[in-house]
Amino acid sequence: MGFIDAFKRWRLAQRGMSSGKKRRTKTSGSTVVGSMEQSGWVKLLIYAVFAALVCLTMAYYSSEGILFDGQVIQRILMCLILVAGVILFFHMHHSLQVRNGSVALVFGGVLVHLILLRLTCSLVHANVWGGDYILLLPPLALAPLIHSVLLGRYAGFFSALSVALFGCMLVPESDLFFFLSINLISGCIAVTLTRNVRRRGSLLRAGFYVGAATMLLAMAYGKIDLTVMNSAKGVSEELPKIAVVLAGGMLTGMVVSGLLPALETLFLITTDISWLELSDLNHKLLRRLQLEAPGTYHHSMVVASLAESAAEEIGANAAMCRVCSYFHDIGKLKKPEYFIENQGDTNPHDSLTPTMSAIIIIAHVKDGVDMAIKHKLNPKIIEVIREHHGDSLVSYFYHKAKDLRYEVEKRVEEGLENKEDIPEVDAKNFRYPGPGPSSRESGIISLADCVESASRSLKKPTPQKIKNLVNDLVMARVTSGQLDHSGLTMGDIKSACDSFSATLRSMMHTRIDYPKDEETGSKGKENKNDVHEPAREVSLRGQVEKNTSATKSKKKPQPVAVSKKVSEVKG
Repeated sequence: MGFIDAFKRWRLAQRGMSSGKKRRTKTSGSTVVGSMEQSGWVKLLIYAVFAALVCLTMAYYSSEGILFDGQVIQRILMCLILVAGVILFFHMHHSLQVRNGSVALVFGGVLVHLILLRLTCSLVHANVWGGDYILLLPPLALAPLIHSVLLGRYAGFFSALSVALFGCMLVPESDLFFFLSINLISGCIAVTLTRNVRRRGSLLRAGFYVGAATMLLAMAYGKIDLTVMNSAKGVSEELPKIAVVLAGGMLTGMVVSGLLPALETLFLITTDISWLELSDLNHKLLRRLQLEAPGTYHHSMVVASLAESAAEEIGANAAMCRVCSYFHDIGKLKKPEYFIENQGDTNPHDSLTPTMSAIIIIAHVKDGVDMAIKHKLNPKIIEVIREHHGDSLVSYFYHKAKDLRYEVEKRVEEGLENKEDIPEVDAKNFRYPGPGPSSRESGIISLADCVESASRSLKKPTPQKIKNLVNDLVMARVTSGQLDHSGLTMGDIKSACDSFSATLRSMMHTRIDYPKDEETGSKGKENKNDVHEPAREVSLRGQVEKNTSATKSKKKPQPVAVSKKVSEVKG
Protein backbone atom coordinates (compact mmCIF):
# COMPACT_ATOMS: atom_id res chain seq x y z
CA MET A 1 0.00 0.00 0.00
CA GLY A 2 2.89 2.34 0.68
CA PHE A 3 4.21 1.86 -2.88
CA ILE A 4 0.77 2.51 -4.36
CA ASP A 5 0.39 5.72 -2.32
CA ALA A 6 3.82 6.88 -3.43
CA PHE A 7 2.94 6.18 -7.09
CA LYS A 8 -0.33 8.14 -6.77
CA ARG A 9 1.50 11.11 -5.26
CA TRP A 10 4.04 10.96 -8.10
CA ARG A 11 1.27 11.00 -10.74
CA LEU A 12 -0.41 13.97 -9.04
CA ALA A 13 2.93 15.77 -8.81
CA GLN A 14 3.43 15.26 -12.55
CA ARG A 15 0.09 16.97 -13.18
CA GLY A 16 1.00 19.84 -10.88
CA MET A 17 -1.68 18.86 -8.39
CA SER A 18 0.61 17.78 -5.56
CA SER A 19 4.06 18.45 -4.18
CA GLY A 20 4.76 14.72 -4.17
CA LYS A 21 5.43 14.72 -0.44
CA LYS A 22 3.36 12.99 2.19
CA ARG A 23 2.28 14.87 5.29
CA ARG A 24 4.01 13.62 8.41
CA THR A 25 1.83 11.51 10.68
CA LYS A 26 2.41 9.27 13.62
CA THR A 27 3.45 5.73 12.74
CA SER A 28 0.93 2.90 12.77
CA GLY A 29 2.81 1.36 15.67
CA SER A 30 1.46 4.09 17.91
CA THR A 31 -2.07 2.77 17.30
CA VAL A 32 -1.04 -0.70 18.48
CA VAL A 33 0.68 0.74 21.53
CA GLY A 34 -2.38 2.85 22.29
CA SER A 35 -4.66 -0.18 22.20
CA MET A 36 -2.31 -2.09 24.49
CA GLU A 37 -2.24 0.82 26.91
CA GLN A 38 -6.00 0.46 27.49
CA SER A 39 -6.28 -3.32 27.25
CA GLY A 40 -7.74 -5.07 30.29
CA TRP A 41 -5.93 -8.31 29.44
CA VAL A 42 -2.56 -6.57 29.52
CA LYS A 43 -3.42 -5.15 32.94
CA LEU A 44 -4.33 -8.63 34.24
CA LEU A 45 -1.03 -9.93 32.89
CA ILE A 46 0.85 -7.23 34.81
CA TYR A 47 -1.00 -8.20 38.00
CA ALA A 48 -0.17 -11.88 37.51
CA VAL A 49 3.53 -11.26 36.84
CA PHE A 50 3.75 -9.00 39.89
CA ALA A 51 2.11 -11.61 42.14
CA ALA A 52 4.43 -14.38 40.91
CA LEU A 53 7.63 -12.35 41.33
CA VAL A 54 6.64 -11.06 44.78
CA CYS A 55 5.98 -14.61 45.96
CA LEU A 56 9.38 -15.73 44.64
CA THR A 57 11.10 -12.78 46.33
CA MET A 58 9.31 -12.96 49.67
CA ALA A 59 8.35 -16.62 50.18
CA TYR A 60 11.70 -18.30 49.66
CA TYR A 61 13.53 -16.35 52.33
CA SER A 62 14.52 -17.79 55.67
CA SER A 63 16.09 -16.07 58.63
CA GLU A 64 15.88 -16.44 62.35
CA GLY A 65 13.07 -14.49 64.01
CA ILE A 66 11.08 -13.53 60.90
CA LEU A 67 7.42 -14.35 60.26
CA PHE A 68 6.72 -17.96 59.22
CA ASP A 69 10.42 -18.86 59.29
CA GLY A 70 10.89 -22.11 57.39
CA GLN A 71 7.19 -22.42 56.57
CA VAL A 72 7.14 -21.88 52.80
CA ILE A 73 3.45 -22.65 52.25
CA GLN A 74 2.34 -20.25 54.96
CA ARG A 75 4.60 -17.52 53.57
CA ILE A 76 3.24 -18.05 50.05
CA LEU A 77 -0.33 -17.82 51.32
CA MET A 78 0.51 -14.66 53.24
CA CYS A 79 2.13 -13.16 50.13
CA LEU A 80 -0.90 -14.02 48.01
CA ILE A 81 -3.25 -12.42 50.54
CA LEU A 82 -1.16 -9.24 50.60
CA VAL A 83 -0.88 -9.20 46.81
CA ALA A 84 -4.64 -9.61 46.41
CA GLY A 85 -5.32 -6.79 48.86
CA VAL A 86 -2.81 -4.45 47.21
CA ILE A 87 -4.08 -5.14 43.68
CA LEU A 88 -7.71 -4.77 44.76
CA PHE A 89 -6.94 -1.45 46.45
CA PHE A 90 -5.09 -0.26 43.36
CA HIS A 91 -7.81 -1.38 40.95
CA MET A 92 -10.68 0.12 42.94
CA HIS A 93 -9.05 3.50 43.53
CA HIS A 94 -10.20 5.78 40.72
CA SER A 95 -7.26 8.16 41.13
CA LEU A 96 -4.91 5.28 40.24
CA GLN A 97 -6.79 4.13 37.13
CA VAL A 98 -4.09 5.01 34.64
CA ARG A 99 -2.55 3.61 31.47
CA ASN A 100 -1.08 0.12 31.47
CA GLY A 101 2.39 1.60 31.09
CA SER A 102 1.89 3.50 34.33
CA VAL A 103 0.48 0.36 35.99
CA ALA A 104 3.67 -1.47 35.02
CA LEU A 105 5.72 1.43 36.41
CA VAL A 106 3.90 1.31 39.76
CA PHE A 107 4.17 -2.43 40.34
CA GLY A 108 7.63 -2.62 38.80
CA GLY A 109 8.87 0.09 41.15
CA VAL A 110 7.41 -1.71 44.16
CA LEU A 111 9.04 -4.97 43.03
CA VAL A 112 12.48 -3.37 42.55
CA HIS A 113 12.19 -1.75 45.99
CA LEU A 114 11.41 -5.14 47.57
CA ILE A 115 14.32 -6.81 45.77
CA LEU A 116 16.72 -4.17 47.12
CA LEU A 117 15.25 -4.68 50.58
CA ARG A 118 15.72 -8.44 50.24
CA LEU A 119 19.38 -8.00 49.22
CA THR A 120 20.00 -5.64 52.15
CA CYS A 121 18.49 -8.09 54.62
CA SER A 122 20.56 -10.92 53.19
CA LEU A 123 23.78 -8.94 53.61
CA VAL A 124 22.89 -8.05 57.19
CA HIS A 125 22.07 -11.64 58.09
CA ALA A 126 25.37 -12.69 56.50
CA ASN A 127 27.09 -10.56 59.20
CA VAL A 128 28.40 -8.05 56.69
CA TRP A 129 26.83 -5.31 58.86
CA GLY A 130 25.38 -5.25 62.34
CA GLY A 131 21.79 -6.24 63.09
CA ASP A 132 20.56 -2.65 63.45
CA TYR A 133 21.55 -1.89 59.85
CA ILE A 134 18.74 -4.10 58.56
CA LEU A 135 16.38 -1.21 59.29
CA LEU A 136 18.71 1.70 58.47
CA LEU A 137 20.47 0.63 55.28
CA PRO A 138 17.57 0.04 52.79
CA PRO A 139 16.46 2.89 50.48
CA LEU A 140 13.20 3.44 52.35
CA ALA A 141 11.83 6.15 50.03
CA LEU A 142 12.95 4.90 46.61
CA ALA A 143 9.63 3.69 45.15
CA PRO A 144 7.47 6.41 46.81
CA LEU A 145 9.83 9.11 45.54
CA ILE A 146 9.81 7.84 41.94
CA HIS A 147 6.05 7.31 41.80
CA SER A 148 5.24 10.62 43.44
CA VAL A 149 7.28 12.59 40.90
CA LEU A 150 6.16 10.62 37.84
CA LEU A 151 2.55 9.70 38.65
CA GLY A 152 1.41 11.91 41.51
CA ARG A 153 0.92 11.71 45.23
CA TYR A 154 -1.70 8.93 45.19
CA ALA A 155 0.72 6.57 43.45
CA GLY A 156 3.42 7.62 45.91
CA PHE A 157 1.26 6.84 48.95
CA PHE A 158 0.22 3.53 47.39
CA SER A 159 3.82 2.42 46.90
CA ALA A 160 4.79 3.57 50.43
CA LEU A 161 2.02 1.42 51.90
CA SER A 162 2.84 -1.56 49.66
CA VAL A 163 6.57 -1.73 50.40
CA ALA A 164 5.87 -1.31 54.12
CA LEU A 165 3.45 -4.27 54.17
CA PHE A 166 5.57 -6.62 52.06
CA GLY A 167 8.77 -5.60 53.83
CA CYS A 168 7.39 -6.79 57.16
CA MET A 169 7.97 -10.35 55.94
CA LEU A 170 11.74 -9.76 55.75
CA VAL A 171 12.52 -8.22 59.15
CA PRO A 172 12.55 -9.78 62.62
CA GLU A 173 9.23 -9.92 64.45
CA SER A 174 10.61 -7.75 67.26
CA ASP A 175 11.20 -4.90 64.81
CA LEU A 176 7.96 -5.13 62.85
CA PHE A 177 6.33 -2.03 64.35
CA PHE A 178 9.48 0.05 63.96
CA PHE A 179 9.96 -1.06 60.35
CA LEU A 180 6.31 -0.41 59.47
CA SER A 181 6.30 3.06 61.05
CA ILE A 182 9.66 4.12 59.62
CA ASN A 183 8.65 3.05 56.09
CA LEU A 184 5.28 4.77 56.20
CA ILE A 185 6.63 7.99 57.70
CA SER A 186 9.62 8.16 55.35
CA GLY A 187 7.44 7.44 52.34
CA CYS A 188 4.85 10.04 53.32
CA ILE A 189 7.55 12.66 53.87
CA ALA A 190 9.03 11.91 50.44
CA VAL A 191 5.61 12.18 48.76
CA THR A 192 4.73 15.40 50.60
CA LEU A 193 8.00 17.10 49.66
CA THR A 194 7.71 16.13 45.98
CA ARG A 195 4.15 17.24 45.40
CA ASN A 196 5.12 19.98 42.93
CA VAL A 197 8.72 19.30 41.97
CA ARG A 198 10.05 21.80 39.42
CA ARG A 199 13.79 21.49 40.11
CA ARG A 200 16.00 18.45 40.46
CA GLY A 201 17.50 19.98 43.58
CA SER A 202 14.16 19.42 45.31
CA LEU A 203 14.77 15.65 45.08
CA LEU A 204 18.04 16.01 46.99
CA ARG A 205 16.28 18.10 49.60
CA ALA A 206 13.55 15.47 49.93
CA GLY A 207 16.20 12.76 50.32
CA PHE A 208 17.93 14.73 53.05
CA TYR A 209 14.71 15.21 55.01
CA VAL A 210 13.88 11.52 54.63
CA GLY A 211 17.28 10.65 56.08
CA ALA A 212 16.83 13.14 58.93
CA ALA A 213 13.37 11.75 59.77
CA THR A 214 14.73 8.19 59.71
CA MET A 215 17.53 9.20 62.07
CA LEU A 216 15.10 10.78 64.53
CA LEU A 217 12.85 7.70 64.48
CA ALA A 218 15.87 5.44 64.97
CA MET A 219 16.89 7.54 67.97
CA ALA A 220 13.35 7.36 69.37
CA TYR A 221 13.30 3.56 69.06
CA GLY A 222 16.83 3.18 70.45
CA LYS A 223 18.47 1.98 67.24
CA ILE A 224 20.81 4.97 67.45
CA ASP A 225 21.95 5.79 70.98
CA LEU A 226 23.58 9.20 71.39
CA THR A 227 24.19 8.70 75.13
CA VAL A 228 27.10 6.32 74.48
CA MET A 229 28.90 8.77 72.21
CA ASN A 230 30.89 10.17 75.12
CA SER A 231 33.39 7.37 74.57
CA ALA A 232 35.49 6.45 71.58
CA LYS A 233 33.80 3.07 71.27
CA GLY A 234 30.35 4.67 71.28
CA VAL A 235 31.36 7.15 68.61
CA SER A 236 32.78 4.41 66.41
CA GLU A 237 29.53 2.43 66.73
CA GLU A 238 26.87 5.14 66.43
CA LEU A 239 28.45 7.65 64.09
CA PRO A 240 28.50 5.23 61.11
CA LYS A 241 24.79 4.60 61.65
CA ILE A 242 24.04 8.32 61.47
CA ALA A 243 26.21 8.65 58.36
CA VAL A 244 24.51 5.66 56.70
CA VAL A 245 21.02 7.04 57.36
CA LEU A 246 21.74 10.57 56.09
CA ALA A 247 23.85 9.41 53.15
CA GLY A 248 21.20 6.83 52.22
CA GLY A 249 18.52 9.50 51.97
CA MET A 250 20.72 11.81 49.89
CA LEU A 251 21.82 8.93 47.66
CA THR A 252 18.20 7.96 47.06
CA GLY A 253 17.42 11.50 45.88
CA MET A 254 20.44 11.49 43.56
CA VAL A 255 19.54 8.09 42.07
CA VAL A 256 15.93 9.16 41.46
CA SER A 257 17.11 12.40 39.84
CA GLY A 258 19.32 10.43 37.47
CA LEU A 259 16.64 7.83 36.65
CA LEU A 260 13.87 10.31 35.85
CA PRO A 261 14.87 11.10 32.21
CA ALA A 262 15.12 7.39 31.34
CA LEU A 263 11.82 6.53 33.04
CA GLU A 264 10.03 9.45 31.38
CA THR A 265 11.18 8.30 27.95
CA LEU A 266 10.42 4.63 28.61
CA PHE A 267 6.92 5.15 30.03
CA LEU A 268 5.96 8.25 27.98
CA ILE A 269 5.54 10.47 31.04
CA THR A 270 6.47 14.14 31.30
CA THR A 271 7.14 15.65 34.72
CA ASP A 272 7.01 19.31 35.69
CA ILE A 273 10.81 19.34 35.60
CA SER A 274 10.77 18.39 31.92
CA TRP A 275 7.97 20.85 31.16
CA LEU A 276 10.07 23.66 32.61
CA GLU A 277 13.01 22.55 30.50
CA LEU A 278 10.75 22.61 27.43
CA SER A 279 9.57 26.14 28.25
CA ASP A 280 12.84 27.62 27.00
CA LEU A 281 11.88 30.38 24.56
CA ASN A 282 15.10 29.85 22.59
CA HIS A 283 13.63 26.79 20.91
CA LYS A 284 14.11 26.91 17.14
CA LEU A 285 10.39 27.07 16.37
CA LEU A 286 9.72 29.78 18.94
CA ARG A 287 12.61 31.85 17.62
CA ARG A 288 11.15 31.55 14.12
CA LEU A 289 7.73 32.48 15.45
CA GLN A 290 9.16 35.58 17.10
CA LEU A 291 10.92 36.76 13.93
CA GLU A 292 8.53 35.66 11.17
CA ALA A 293 5.16 35.94 12.94
CA PRO A 294 5.55 38.39 15.85
CA GLY A 295 1.80 38.86 16.23
CA THR A 296 1.26 35.10 16.62
CA TYR A 297 4.19 34.95 19.05
CA HIS A 298 2.63 37.63 21.26
CA HIS A 299 -0.75 35.89 21.01
CA SER A 300 0.84 32.63 22.17
CA MET A 301 2.49 34.33 25.14
CA VAL A 302 -0.82 35.82 26.26
CA VAL A 303 -2.63 32.50 25.81
CA ALA A 304 0.08 30.87 27.92
CA SER A 305 -0.53 33.33 30.76
CA LEU A 306 -4.29 32.84 30.57
CA ALA A 307 -4.07 29.05 30.45
CA GLU A 308 -1.49 28.79 33.24
CA SER A 309 -3.54 30.94 35.62
CA ALA A 310 -6.72 28.99 34.89
CA ALA A 311 -4.93 25.65 35.31
CA GLU A 312 -3.66 26.66 38.72
CA GLU A 313 -7.20 27.61 39.75
CA ILE A 314 -8.69 24.21 38.89
CA GLY A 315 -5.71 22.04 39.85
CA ALA A 316 -4.60 21.08 36.32
CA ASN A 317 -1.00 20.91 35.12
CA ALA A 318 -0.05 24.58 34.83
CA ALA A 319 3.46 23.94 33.47
CA MET A 320 2.06 21.76 30.68
CA CYS A 321 -0.52 24.44 29.78
CA ARG A 322 2.17 27.10 29.48
CA VAL A 323 4.49 25.05 27.26
CA CYS A 324 1.73 23.71 25.01
CA SER A 325 0.37 27.25 24.59
CA TYR A 326 3.75 28.38 23.31
CA PHE A 327 3.60 25.89 20.43
CA HIS A 328 -0.15 25.64 19.73
CA ASP A 329 -0.05 28.00 16.70
CA ILE A 330 3.32 27.10 15.14
CA GLY A 331 1.46 26.02 11.99
CA LYS A 332 0.96 29.70 11.15
CA LEU A 333 4.66 29.85 10.25
CA LYS A 334 3.78 28.37 6.87
CA LYS A 335 1.77 31.46 5.82
CA PRO A 336 1.98 34.04 8.62
CA GLU A 337 0.72 36.95 6.47
CA TYR A 338 -2.71 35.31 6.14
CA PHE A 339 -3.45 35.73 9.84
CA ILE A 340 -4.68 39.09 11.05
CA GLU A 341 -2.26 39.44 13.96
CA ASN A 342 0.68 39.41 11.50
CA GLN A 343 -0.84 41.59 8.75
CA GLY A 344 0.24 45.09 7.90
CA ASP A 345 -1.52 47.49 5.55
CA THR A 346 -2.58 44.83 3.06
CA ASN A 347 -4.82 41.84 3.58
CA PRO A 348 -4.16 38.92 1.19
CA HIS A 349 -7.65 37.57 1.85
CA ASP A 350 -9.12 40.46 -0.13
CA SER A 351 -8.10 38.71 -3.36
CA LEU A 352 -9.34 35.26 -2.29
CA THR A 353 -12.74 33.64 -2.07
CA PRO A 354 -14.07 32.91 1.42
CA THR A 355 -13.71 29.16 0.82
CA MET A 356 -10.04 29.47 -0.11
CA SER A 357 -9.41 31.75 2.86
CA ALA A 358 -11.03 29.20 5.19
CA ILE A 359 -8.88 26.41 3.73
CA ILE A 360 -5.71 28.43 4.44
CA ILE A 361 -6.83 29.25 7.99
CA ILE A 362 -7.82 25.64 8.76
CA ALA A 363 -4.55 24.29 7.32
CA HIS A 364 -2.50 25.82 10.12
CA VAL A 365 -3.59 22.99 12.42
CA LYS A 366 -2.29 20.25 10.11
CA ASP A 367 0.82 22.28 9.34
CA GLY A 368 1.44 22.66 13.07
CA VAL A 369 1.15 18.92 13.66
CA ASP A 370 3.50 18.32 10.74
CA MET A 371 6.13 20.72 12.13
CA ALA A 372 5.77 19.34 15.67
CA ILE A 373 6.39 15.77 14.48
CA LYS A 374 9.34 16.94 12.39
CA HIS A 375 10.94 18.65 15.40
CA LYS A 376 10.07 15.72 17.72
CA LEU A 377 8.05 17.76 20.17
CA ASN A 378 6.34 16.17 23.16
CA PRO A 379 3.25 14.08 22.24
CA LYS A 380 1.12 16.23 24.56
CA ILE A 381 2.07 19.32 22.55
CA ILE A 382 1.03 17.57 19.34
CA GLU A 383 -2.32 16.68 20.92
CA VAL A 384 -2.96 20.29 21.91
CA ILE A 385 -2.05 21.55 18.42
CA ARG A 386 -4.52 19.09 16.88
CA GLU A 387 -7.30 19.73 19.40
CA HIS A 388 -7.18 23.40 20.32
CA HIS A 389 -9.80 24.34 17.67
CA GLY A 390 -11.78 21.10 17.87
CA ASP A 391 -14.27 20.94 15.02
CA SER A 392 -15.41 24.53 15.45
CA LEU A 393 -16.54 26.76 12.60
CA VAL A 394 -14.44 29.46 10.93
CA SER A 395 -17.41 31.75 11.36
CA TYR A 396 -16.05 34.93 9.75
CA PHE A 397 -15.43 33.41 6.33
CA TYR A 398 -18.51 31.20 6.60
CA HIS A 399 -20.75 34.24 7.03
CA LYS A 400 -18.78 36.07 4.36
CA ALA A 401 -19.48 33.19 1.95
CA LYS A 402 -23.17 33.29 2.83
CA ASP A 403 -23.28 37.04 2.17
CA LEU A 404 -21.55 36.51 -1.16
CA ARG A 405 -24.10 33.83 -2.06
CA TYR A 406 -26.93 36.19 -1.12
CA GLU A 407 -25.50 38.90 -3.38
CA VAL A 408 -25.23 36.46 -6.30
CA GLU A 409 -28.80 35.31 -5.72
CA LYS A 410 -29.98 38.92 -5.93
CA ARG A 411 -28.14 39.35 -9.22
CA VAL A 412 -29.74 36.18 -10.53
CA GLU A 413 -33.17 37.53 -9.62
CA GLU A 414 -32.32 40.74 -11.47
CA GLY A 415 -31.26 38.70 -14.48
CA LEU A 416 -27.64 39.80 -14.31
CA GLU A 417 -26.20 36.33 -13.67
CA ASN A 418 -27.11 32.68 -14.20
CA LYS A 419 -28.21 30.18 -11.58
CA GLU A 420 -25.08 28.12 -12.20
CA ASP A 421 -23.02 31.00 -10.83
CA ILE A 422 -24.53 30.67 -7.34
CA PRO A 423 -21.74 29.30 -5.10
CA GLU A 424 -22.39 26.35 -2.81
CA VAL A 425 -21.87 27.12 0.88
CA ASP A 426 -21.40 23.99 3.00
CA ALA A 427 -20.58 24.43 6.69
CA LYS A 428 -18.38 21.30 6.57
CA ASN A 429 -15.91 23.16 4.36
CA PHE A 430 -15.53 25.84 7.03
CA ARG A 431 -14.93 23.54 10.03
CA TYR A 432 -11.65 22.48 11.59
CA PRO A 433 -10.95 18.75 11.30
CA GLY A 434 -10.92 18.14 15.06
CA PRO A 435 -10.96 16.21 17.30
CA GLY A 436 -12.07 18.18 20.35
CA PRO A 437 -9.95 18.54 23.50
CA SER A 438 -9.31 15.21 25.20
CA SER A 439 -7.76 16.47 28.45
CA ARG A 440 -8.34 19.22 30.97
CA GLU A 441 -5.21 21.04 29.89
CA SER A 442 -6.15 20.89 26.21
CA GLY A 443 -9.64 22.20 27.04
CA ILE A 444 -8.22 25.13 29.01
CA ILE A 445 -5.87 26.09 26.17
CA SER A 446 -8.75 25.88 23.68
CA LEU A 447 -10.81 28.29 25.78
CA ALA A 448 -7.87 30.63 26.41
CA ASP A 449 -7.14 30.77 22.67
CA CYS A 450 -10.63 31.87 21.66
CA VAL A 451 -10.96 34.27 24.61
CA GLU A 452 -7.69 36.03 23.85
CA SER A 453 -8.49 36.38 20.15
CA ALA A 454 -11.95 37.81 20.77
CA SER A 455 -10.77 40.19 23.49
CA ARG A 456 -8.80 42.15 20.86
CA SER A 457 -12.08 43.31 19.33
CA LEU A 458 -13.25 45.03 22.51
CA LYS A 459 -13.39 48.80 22.31
CA LYS A 460 -12.96 50.64 25.59
CA PRO A 461 -12.92 47.43 27.65
CA THR A 462 -14.50 47.50 31.09
CA PRO A 463 -14.60 44.71 33.70
CA GLN A 464 -18.23 43.98 32.89
CA LYS A 465 -17.60 43.89 29.14
CA ILE A 466 -14.69 41.50 29.63
CA LYS A 467 -16.69 39.23 31.92
CA ASN A 468 -19.65 39.11 29.53
CA LEU A 469 -17.39 38.37 26.58
CA VAL A 470 -15.62 35.53 28.40
CA ASN A 471 -18.87 33.97 29.61
CA ASP A 472 -20.48 34.15 26.16
CA LEU A 473 -17.50 32.60 24.39
CA VAL A 474 -17.04 29.79 26.90
CA MET A 475 -20.72 28.91 27.00
CA ALA A 476 -20.78 28.84 23.20
CA ARG A 477 -17.97 26.26 23.29
CA VAL A 478 -19.80 24.24 25.93
CA THR A 479 -23.16 24.20 24.13
CA SER A 480 -21.51 23.26 20.82
CA GLY A 481 -20.04 20.15 22.45
CA GLN A 482 -16.39 21.13 22.06
CA LEU A 483 -15.55 20.24 25.69
CA ASP A 484 -17.53 17.01 26.03
CA HIS A 485 -14.41 14.81 26.20
CA SER A 486 -12.09 17.23 27.99
CA GLY A 487 -12.87 16.08 31.52
CA LEU A 488 -13.70 19.63 32.63
CA THR A 489 -16.64 19.94 35.02
CA MET A 490 -18.96 22.93 35.14
CA GLY A 491 -17.22 23.98 38.34
CA ASP A 492 -13.86 23.90 36.55
CA ILE A 493 -15.27 25.91 33.66
CA LYS A 494 -16.68 28.55 36.02
CA SER A 495 -13.34 28.87 37.82
CA ALA A 496 -11.56 29.11 34.47
CA CYS A 497 -13.94 31.90 33.35
CA ASP A 498 -13.25 33.87 36.52
CA SER A 499 -9.51 33.41 36.02
CA PHE A 500 -9.70 34.51 32.36
CA SER A 501 -11.66 37.62 33.33
CA ALA A 502 -9.21 38.57 36.08
CA THR A 503 -6.17 38.06 33.87
CA LEU A 504 -7.67 40.02 30.96
CA ARG A 505 -8.65 42.88 33.29
CA SER A 506 -5.05 43.19 34.42
CA MET A 507 -3.77 43.05 30.84
CA MET A 508 -6.33 45.45 29.32
CA HIS A 509 -6.37 48.05 32.08
CA THR A 510 -6.96 51.65 31.13
CA ARG A 511 -4.85 54.72 31.84
CA ILE A 512 -6.07 58.04 33.17
CA ASP A 513 -6.29 60.88 30.67
CA TYR A 514 -3.70 63.42 31.78
CA PRO A 515 -4.82 67.10 31.47
CA LYS A 516 -3.20 69.09 28.67
CA ASP A 517 -0.90 71.93 29.65
CA GLU A 518 -2.46 75.12 28.20
CA GLU A 519 0.85 76.97 27.76
CA THR A 520 3.05 74.22 26.25
CA GLY A 521 0.31 72.01 24.79
CA SER A 522 1.88 68.90 26.32
CA LYS A 523 0.07 66.45 28.57
CA GLY A 524 0.89 66.02 32.18
CA LYS A 525 4.43 67.42 32.12
CA GLU A 526 4.44 68.82 35.62
CA ASN A 527 7.59 70.07 37.28
CA LYS A 528 8.50 67.64 40.05
CA ASN A 529 10.15 70.52 41.91
CA ASP A 530 6.75 72.23 42.23
CA VAL A 531 5.48 69.33 44.25
CA HIS A 532 8.40 67.83 46.10
CA GLU A 533 10.80 70.77 46.69
CA PRO A 534 8.95 73.75 48.21
CA ALA A 535 12.15 75.37 49.49
CA ARG A 536 13.66 75.40 46.05
CA GLU A 537 10.36 76.75 44.69
CA VAL A 538 10.58 79.72 47.04
CA SER A 539 14.16 80.44 46.02
CA LEU A 540 13.29 80.20 42.34
CA ARG A 541 10.31 82.46 42.85
CA GLY A 542 12.53 85.00 44.58
CA GLN A 543 15.03 84.86 41.74
CA VAL A 544 12.24 85.41 39.23
CA GLU A 545 10.92 88.41 41.19
CA LYS A 546 14.44 89.86 41.39
CA ASN A 547 14.95 89.52 37.66
CA THR A 548 11.53 91.03 37.04
CA SER A 549 12.29 94.09 39.19
CA ALA A 550 15.63 94.50 37.48
CA THR A 551 13.93 94.44 34.12
CA LYS A 552 11.40 97.00 35.21
CA SER A 553 14.18 99.31 36.43
CA LYS A 554 15.69 99.47 32.95
CA LYS A 555 14.94 102.59 30.90
CA LYS A 556 12.25 101.83 28.37
CA PRO A 557 12.05 103.64 24.97
CA GLN A 558 9.61 106.51 25.09
CA PRO A 559 6.71 106.44 22.68
CA VAL A 560 7.09 110.18 22.12
CA ALA A 561 10.62 109.79 20.83
CA VAL A 562 9.51 107.11 18.44
CA SER A 563 6.70 109.29 17.12
CA LYS A 564 9.12 112.24 16.79
CA LYS A 565 11.52 110.20 14.67
CA VAL A 566 8.69 108.97 12.53
CA SER A 567 7.50 112.58 11.93
CA GLU A 568 11.06 113.61 11.01
CA VAL A 569 11.26 110.78 8.50
CA LYS A 570 7.95 111.81 6.98
CA GLY A 571 9.10 115.40 6.79
